[in-house]
Amino acid sequence: MDSLTQIVLGAAVGEAVLGKKVGNRAMLWGAIAGTIPDLDTFARLLTDTITATEMHRGFSHSIIFSVLMAPLLGWLVHRIKKRPDVGWKGWSTLFFWGLFTHPLLDAFTTWGTQLFWPFDVRLAFNTIFVIDPLYTVPFLVCLVIAAFKKKGTFSRKRINNLGMYLSSGYMVITLLLKWGAHTKITEALEEQNITYSKMSTRPAPMNTILWNANVDAGDTYLIGDYSFFDSQPVTFTAYPKKREASQQLAVTDEVQRLINISEGWYILEQENEQWIYNDLRFGLISIDPENPQFVFRYVLEEKEGVITATEDRPEMGSISVVLKALWGRVMGN
Repeated sequence: MDSLTQIVLGAAVGEAVLGKKVGNRAMLWGAIAGTIPDLDTFARLLTDTITATEMHRGFSHSIIFSVLMAPLLGWLVHRIKKRPDVGWKGWSTLFFWGLFTHPLLDAFTTWGTQLFWPFDVRLAFNTIFVIDPLYTVPFLVCLVIAAFKKKGTFSRKRINNLGMYLSSGYMVITLLLKWGAHTKITEALEEQNITYSKMSTRPAPMNTILWNANVDAGDTYLIGDYSFFDSQPVTFTAYPKKREASQQLAVTDEVQRLINISEGWYILEQENEQWIYNDLRFGLISIDPENPQFVFRYVLEEKEGVITATEDRPEMGSISVVLKALWGRVMGN
């Protein structure tokens, strides 16, 4: 999830663990704990794009990291604050839950997380977009109200718990919404007599009403979407895989690593005499309705026998146009 959401979650967890004893400082240290796992993004400053992408949400988002770092961070804060009523164990408990709930939340996103690192298992339930106001805003409001309540009072505990209950309840609802959207899209494929080997569904940006689907239909990928407000059948757009044209490049070590990252959902194509690697998991962005682009794409270049990848994010242009198109589709076809 986005940084603000992780800060809110960490602060609420910190309050739940130590708020009765240390008040708003528990929120502060909880927010810090909730931010720490995402420091792995700084790997991009130290290594190449492919390696940094492999590292993202890896070790720092694992159970092992939480178990190892919590006592260390707890000891450091204990040495700084010197609170006998809290002690090393109290601070360590706060940091463990602040660190551990971060990857638990990330597991519900499309990118997922390697919670069981070093095992090559990525949890990605694909039920919530990385930015979702319906999850974050009520949670944030409850946290801010709790921060102005007197330390140790029942009303402070109740409003902080309410924020956690609302956010957790919404997460459960996203599972049900995914099931409903997945069912509707599956029915559409059957009604249209489309043969496919696998399908992946995920929510569109900033909502859980509109859902996108990637469908592996042999030589092509079919991409479609479904809104719970739709009145027309689900339609799919075909995107050729172009495997033969890219076969020589696809077998290289660097591209194979990208394929592993994208879990096989990719299109490798030439564009303006450059090879572009499209990661299909994050869908399309309709900046130009006539020429939508995949959100995650990499420009590949070969230098001295080594292939380098550079992120090539689409030019956003007017964000209002993108949001207007998104809202229009959310409201149904």
